Amino acid sequence: MTRPMFLEPAEVRALTNRTQRVAQAAALRAMGIEHKIRPDGSVAVLRSHVEQQMGGGAARNDGKQSEPDWEAVA
Repeated sequence: MTRPMFLEPAEVRALTNRTQRVAQAAALRAMGIEHKIRPDGSVAVLRSHVEQQMGGGAARNDGKQSEPDWEAVA
């Protein structure tokens, strides 16, 4: 089963601990989570961005090194 590209409204409420859309957007800004306001006023949040910012999910396994390339520093 594929997961939706955007967080569900209940997931946005759980993430922000807010129910009002304006308060959700403010909480997301404070957490550094990029989001967009849809024409209907609801908040759109990319699932992959939240996983990347919060350190979970497949976004962490992108093949990049987790340590600096010390060979390049010398």
